This record gives sequence, C-alpha cells and structure tokens, in this order.
Amino acid sequence: MNLTHYNKVTAIAESSTKQLIKLNCLLSSFTRSHQFSDALRLFYQIHSSRHLRPDHYTLSTTLTACANIVHTSFGNQLHAFAINTGLKQYPHVSNSLLSFYAKSKDLVSLKRVFREIETPDVYSWTTLLSASAKLGDVGYAFQLFDEMPHRNLAVWNAMITGCAESGYHGIALNLFQRMHFLGVRHDNYAFASVLSLCNMELLDFGRQVHSMVIKTGFLARASVINALVTMYFNCKNDFDAFGVFEEAGNEVPDPITYNAMIAGLVSMERAEEALIMFKDMQKFSLRPTELTFVSIMSSCSCIRIASQLHAQVARIGLENYTSIANATITMYASCGNLNAAILVFESLKVKDNVSWNAMITSYAQNCLDREAISAYIQMQNEGSEPDEFTIGSILASSVSLVVVEIILGVVLKKALILKTEVSNALLSAFCKHGEMKQAYQVFHDMFPRNMISWNTLISGCHLNGLPMGCLHLFSEIVSEDLMPNPFTLSIILSVCASISALQQGKEIHTYILKSGFSSEISLGNALITLYAKCGLLHWSLKVFQIMTQKDIVSWNSIITAYAQHGKGKEAVHCFEMMQELGGVKPDNTTFNAVLSACSHSGLIDKGIEVFTSMVHTYHIEPTADHFSCIVDLLGRAGYLDEAEKLVKHRHVDVDSTVWWTLFSSCAAYGNVRLGRIAAGFLLETEKNNPTVYVLLSNIYASAENWEDSANVRKLMKKCGVLKQPGSSWIGS
Repeated sequence: MNLTHYNKVTAIAESSTKQLIKLNCLLSSFTRSHQFSDALRLFYQIHSSRHLRPDHYTLSTTLTACANIVHTSFGNQLHAFAINTGLKQYPHVSNSLLSFYAKSKDLVSLKRVFREIETPDVYSWTTLLSASAKLGDVGYAFQLFDEMPHRNLAVWNAMITGCAESGYHGIALNLFQRMHFLGVRHDNYAFASVLSLCNMELLDFGRQVHSMVIKTGFLARASVINALVTMYFNCKNDFDAFGVFEEAGNEVPDPITYNAMIAGLVSMERAEEALIMFKDMQKFSLRPTELTFVSIMSSCSCIRIASQLHAQVARIGLENYTSIANATITMYASCGNLNAAILVFESLKVKDNVSWNAMITSYAQNCLDREAISAYIQMQNEGSEPDEFTIGSILASSVSLVVVEIILGVVLKKALILKTEVSNALLSAFCKHGEMKQAYQVFHDMFPRNMISWNTLISGCHLNGLPMGCLHLFSEIVSEDLMPNPFTLSIILSVCASISALQQGKEIHTYILKSGFSSEISLGNALITLYAKCGLLHWSLKVFQIMTQKDIVSWNSIITAYAQHGKGKEAVHCFEMMQELGGVKPDNTTFNAVLSACSHSGLIDKGIEVFTSMVHTYHIEPTADHFSCIVDLLGRAGYLDEAEKLVKHRHVDVDSTVWWTLFSSCAAYGNVRLGRIAAGFLLETEKNNPTVYVLLSNIYASAENWEDSANVRKLMKKCGVLKQPGSSWIGS
C-alpha cells in the first residue's frame, strides 16, 4: 500500500470514527429523552451504512432503548449481533443484555447470558438477583444472594423490592429486619419498599420503621415521605398521614407528596379536603401532574367544580392524555352531565379500553341500555377488544334478559368466560333477572371460583326467595374447606333471620367466634337482627353490649329489636343513649324505628317529641314512613283530629300507606267523617280493593248508619269488586 492510499484510508477511518461518536451521542440523547423508537431507527441506519460499524457504545445504548419498550425481536437480533461481532465481551454490553432480558421477563435467557460472563460485576449479580425475585423465582434469588462475593446496599434493596413486587411480602419484611440486625444501613429505597407493604395488621411495624426513618435522617427524602403518607392512608390513619405531611413542611415541596395526600383523602371519601389540598399545591407553584387530575376527578361530584377542573386541564395542556380524558368522562357522568362526557369521549384521539369502558359504564349508570350496547359494538368495529370490565359494565346495567343472553354468547365465543370476573358478572346478571337455573349453570361451569362467585349465588338465592338454597351453598363452602368472608356470613345470617332458623343462626354465630370475625360490625348487626326475629331479645342485647364498635346500623338494629318486642320505653331510652354518647348521628331508619316503638307502646308525648326533634333538631325531611308512624301513633290513641291536621299540613306527598293508617284508626274509633275522607283518597288509587269498601261499610254500620253502609255495598257490586278468597264480611 502506497503512502497516498494509506493516508486516504486513515482519513476515512478517522472521519467514520468522528461520525460514529456524534451518532452515539445522538443515540444516547434519544434514549435519555425516552425517544426509544427513534433510537432503534438510528441504530438501523448506522448498521446499514457502508462506512460505519456500530461499536460497544452503540450497541449498549440501543439495548437500553430496546429494553425500555420491550421490543423482543429487535433485542434478540442485537444479541445475535453482539455475539457475531465479539462485542458481547464488553461488560456494559453484557449488562445491557441482562437488563433487556430482565425487562422482557425472560428469566431463561437472562440466566444464560449471566453464565456466559467470565467475571460478573456487582451490576450483573444485582440484575439477575432482582429479576429472579421479581419474577417469582425467590429460591434461585436466595441461592445467588448467598453466592455473591460482595453484598452491598443495592443487593439488599434488589432482594427486598423484588420479593415485595412478586408478592412475597413476608420474606421482604424478614430481609429488612435481617439487614437491620446485621448493621447494614437502610436507604430511602429500602424504607419506601417496606413501608409500601404495611397494612392495618402491620401498622405497628410501620410505626417502628417511621421511627427509624426519623433517626436516620431520611424524612427529608420525598420518596420516603410519600411512602409514609400512603402507608398511613392505607391503614385508614389520616391523622398520622397529615402528621407526616406537616412534619415535612416546605422542605420537600414535591408534587408526588401532594398526589399521595390527594389520593389518600379521596380513598377515604373526603373529597372537599382533597380539593383544598389540590388548591394548596398550586399555591406553592407546583404543577399538577397526570396522577393529580386523575385522583381529584375521581372524587368530584359537583358539576361546577368538574367544569373548572376540565378547564384547568386544557389550560395546562394535558387534555390529550388518555388517562385524564378517561377520568374526565367518568367525572362528568358522576356529576350527571352525560352530554359533556360524550363530548370528551368523541374528541379523544386515542381511545383505549379504559375510554370505552368509561363511556359504556356512563351509559349503564344512566340506564341507557341501547346506548351502552351501541358503544360496545362501535368499540369492536374500531378494533378494540372488550375485556372483563367492558362485559361487567354492560351486564351490571342491563335491564333486558335478552342482552344478558347475547353477552353470554359473546363471552363463550371469545373465551372470556374463562375469566372469573366475567363469570361472576354473568352470574350476578342472571340472579338479578330471576333466572336461577341459568345462574346455577354458570356457577357449576366456572373454574376457578372465588368467594365472590359463592357470595353472588347465595345473594341471588336470597333475593329470589330461596333460603334453603342459601343454606345448602353455605354448607358446601364449609365442606370444601373454603373460608367464607364477613359478607358471606352476613347474608347467611340475614337468611336465617328471614326464616327464623335459630339453630342454624347459632351455628353461624359459633363459626364467627372461632374464625375471629367477632369484631366485624356488620356481623354483630346481623346477629342482633337474627336473635330479635327469633324472639331472643336478651341475646340481641348481649351481642350489642359486647360489640367494641357500633355504627348507625347497630343502634338502629337494637332499637328495632326493642320495638318488635313491644319495649317502647327501652327503645326510646336506647335512642337517648345513642344521642348522649355522640359519634353516631340518627338517620331516617332510626326515627322510623323509634316512632314505631312509641306507636306500639302508646307513648304519645314521647313520639311527638321525637318527631319534632327529627324535623327541627336534625333537619330531616319527614318521609311517608315517618308520617305513617306518627299518624298511627295518634290514631291508636284516638287523637284523630290531630292526625288529620298533621296530614293536611304535610311537607311531603302523603301516599296510600298514611291514608290506610288513618283509615284503620277511623274504623277502630268509628269516626265516620274522617273515615269517609280517607276512603275517598284511597279509592282514587285503589278503586278495585275490596278492603276499602268493607272498612267504610263497617264504619257506617258501627255508627248505625245502615243506609250508607248498604249503599257502599251496592257501590262495590256496581264497580264489580270481588272480595278476596278466604276473607269474610264483618257484620254482614
């Protein structure tokens, strides 16, 4: 080779090297800015060039981009290229391959690449160990953990986070404690991972970790603050969540911390406080994120605020984010503005399954069966396949059995019936329509079943008047060594109460005590009702007294129990005790129970006092049931004029129940004038009910007004009204 040719070749090589360096920098820039597809296209151009040859930097950067979008076919080609060119010997190329297979969840290929590395570094070990733990091969992960020449903090964190993500929460917590005993100093990653696992049962452990966080100075790290806030909200402990937030102060003005607070408040149904937190966030000039809007929109039920939130999304420029658009659709539907929801849906450029499901659910909630089905068909026409949520939304709203049977055909064809959620939705729909034979068929064909499946069928039997079916299903649950949950037990107790099955009810009570469910408020309430309906008031009282927590249903149940047993004074005393203790505010049902108790025990003054307090102290608008109780109370005592005044000065439309109550009192006391008025109102709506004619005739007869009594009988015959089979004419 002469000197001129040599110089020319050298110049081309130097030029190619400089060009490759520039392209590698561009490739790295694409990867850092998450333009992963652009990075892959650039690699292809480099590889196709005659003058350029990808080096180890080109390859490792492209593998990183490939891993982030999990492009398996491209990644496999890069692996082959690395082997053919010998670039695989570079540690960062091998480690990039490990990272690619880890993100692709290909543990077999990951292990193979690791075995081929002559001298694995800490990154290699940690990547394999972390992936093994995350993908559920915890045994292999521990084997690696024991074999590792050096176990630094990153290795411990990889094990803890891997076990946490794969559902091995107990192992993750044990590793954290072991790490502490060995004197390995925790960092923010370890703290955040462990705190994310703490639930109500592990609240004390979470508090201990909180103390460690404070002692080690990691409370200044945003990720740890966010994990603590989320943990306390998950444990329904808003007081400590606010404490952490306030303790952090303004040192870490982080949008994610505010998001954790907003999401936590929303989860506890404290929408107003979540909105205040949202406003405070903006006072500190923190820009709301995608998650902020999704959380705050999910709790919004006021159309004025909904419009403001939507306007703010548009102003910030987030309206094209699909997740926010989906939340906006649901928000408008919840606020009752379906037209606005439809407009957002139609303007959405990229619709995912959540978008379609949100729209179908919105139609379903508004009982627009046809529109829901139409959206479902359109969804398929546009290439989106329905999932279990789509099917569930349609079935939950369907008022037509025909639609349910069509959906059954669809899910069988698309094999969606294999998903337990879909089978459960079908099961619920058939039960709702009273088609118990088909419900049983779906249930028997299901595999696997969960407790929701059993509960749905038991509820269906209860709803459709098949109490023995409920008890038989419960026996099957127990015989198959399944664990019924509190919801199952509460349904069965309701069934036992409805048929006065005391023996079975006692057996369920024993099961509750043995299973450790005795602290469940719902079960205590159901037991109070059961024993009251079976005539064992003293047992109802025992259950009520040993309950550590009582809600409004508990108080209503025991007041109703007293009322059913004619213990009016005790019912009123219980009501007064409830008010004195505070914490639980009486509702419509409470006043119904107390007024009914007063009525059946002749406690006129106390009944009027209770009714007055309901209206003026608790500002509860009386319903027809309340009027019926107070009219019955006055009528039983013979205060018919007062009852008439109350009805005439009513604040709600008095229905036939109230008029029947008043009419019965007129018959008992022979009040002809008021009886005629009550009968007139009842005949407007119940013209063919023979009982109205019979009672009115008897009222006339008791007043010795034989002519009008006879006229009423003639009128009944003229109108073609027949007496009910088995009844008799009193006084005829």
